[in-house]
Amino acid sequence: MILAIRAFGDPILRQTTQAIGPDYPELKQLIANMYETMYESNGVGLAAPQIGKNIRLFIIDTNAFSDKKIKGVKQTFINPQLISESGNLWDFEEGCLSIPKIRENIKRHSNLLLKYQDENFEWQEMACDDMVARVIQHEYDHLEGVLFVDLLSPLKKQLIKGKLINISKGKIDVDYKMKFYLKK
Repeated sequence: MILAIRAFGDPILRQTTQAIGPDYPELKQLIANMYETMYESNGVGLAAPQIGKNIRLFIIDTNAFSDKKIKGVKQTFINPQLISESGNLWDFEEGCLSIPKIRENIKRHSNLLLKYQDENFEWQEMACDDMVARVIQHEYDHLEGVLFVDLLSPLKKQLIKGKLINISKGKIDVDYKMKFYLKK
């Protein structure tokens, strides 16, 4: 089932998420729905807050970036813990399904070490670099209530302020299912 993606302005996108256990209701179906939603929206990652769930869960599929040198990764991350970020900071133009039609260069570390639980709640560690590390950092930020636009300079933030206000008011057309938080 395709879920509605929460748009910029929804308070859930600013909350720190809560850990879950194996007894979380209908988790396998939720994960399947998240993958279906991500693919339908042409995304490479999706975090639970983006579909209205305040839990420590995100998914990625970086196969869109894969080539002969770089292997894509499709993975579910439950209760992830960032162990370390290292390596050079590098710019890359990022976007976000919750902030449609805005793309900006963001500096992120090239290497990442992450501890997480898989779908069987077995603890795993993953060391990754480059694009996989970037996508994980972006999705991990969602679990901490951080959006990629928060990492922009004050000038860049000012330049896109009007676009962000329009998104928060639902004044944007997208070709995927979105839910807008309209203040009363």
